[in-house]
Amino acid sequence: MAKKGDMLYAWTNDADIKKKAELGGAVTALWKYALESKAVDAVFAIRKGKDLYDAQPVLITDPKELAQTAGSLHCGTLLMPKLVKKYLDGAKTMKIGVTVKGCDVMGFIELAKRKQINLDNVLMIGVNCGGSVSPVSARRMIADKFGVDPDKVHKEEIDKGQFIIEYEGGHKGISVDELEEAGYGRRSNCRRCKYKIPRLADIACGNWGVIGEKAGKATFVEVCSDRGANLVNGAVTKGILVTEPANPKGLEIRGKVEGAMFKLGDKWRRKDFTALGANLWETINKETSRCIKCYSCIENCPVCFTAAEDLKKGSLMVKPGELPPNPMFHLRRFAHISDTCINCGQCEELCPMEIPMALFSHAIRAEGDASFEPKLGKATYSN
Repeated sequence: MAKKGDMLYAWTNDADIKKKAELGGAVTALWKYALESKAVDAVFAIRKGKDLYDAQPVLITDPKELAQTAGSLHCGTLLMPKLVKKYLDGAKTMKIGVTVKGCDVMGFIELAKRKQINLDNVLMIGVNCGGSVSPVSARRMIADKFGVDPDKVHKEEIDKGQFIIEYEGGHKGISVDELEEAGYGRRSNCRRCKYKIPRLADIACGNWGVIGEKAGKATFVEVCSDRGANLVNGAVTKGILVTEPANPKGLEIRGKVEGAMFKLGDKWRRKDFTALGANLWETINKETSRCIKCYSCIENCPVCFTAAEDLKKGSLMVKPGELPPNPMFHLRRFAHISDTCINCGQCEELCPMEIPMALFSHAIRAEGDASFEPKLGKATYSN
């Protein structure tokens, strides 16, 4: 029987799931068992809409519909917890299973702290995340760097350091480093992220560390909670899931991949934070002078939404209707989230004026973290 802390290889016995899912279909199989056993009332996940640049949230109650959420969508940049808060009443009246990446998990936790989400009713299966790509940037990247019509691409993947596309007529991969040096690739907040294996979820899944005959045919599963263990054990008992202990060499490889992602995150933090210059606040004031005060950054943030009404009302230093807003408008927002920014990138992703808000928030958070962690020394961007 699986228990918290176990590292497993898992794959499905369900023929229908096996046909459509990737990496052995373990995640889809676990959600099917969760629905059939009433462990959750519904599963909230992402499916491909019109094309692979159109990620759509979907609430599923019929296990037969789970196959539509199989596979990855790196061009999907949605944040699941804010959708649960806004459209599903914060999971206060129903049990919801959610497939999450690292920033999703942190968002759920921060919203739960603010009593906006009932975590007791949220079961999370985490998936390893190497980063996501803005759909607009992805289309431009595929046309410019790959020389392929974006509308002809039917599948994409990030694997072994490459962004890989499959399209009508073939497939092609280009190094993520090469793409990012050219200004494409992952979103900037994803480049700086070091939370790649979402261990605060109930289960953390991915393909890192699956080797040998199981490579490509099984999912690496790290059991992170007692609820996660119960889900795995129930699916195995039901006969929908098969597991075996992870290969020790696979564990070592998984650790090396995670370590490489840490180093890559540090590299981008040094690069991005250094580019802000010696005077961070001067840079912030210059960039935010384009602000049209639409409140998108506030309303889409899982941390600072509580400040929206206060900032809309105005004060002696933040006058309603003033454009561009007094610098205090943004300073108050940064102060509000300085210790809890989850680096999800929603503020920057949705800013109509393309102000790098996520970069500023993350830099302030990093400096604050460094102040409370002496071993880290000064904040990275001021070195």
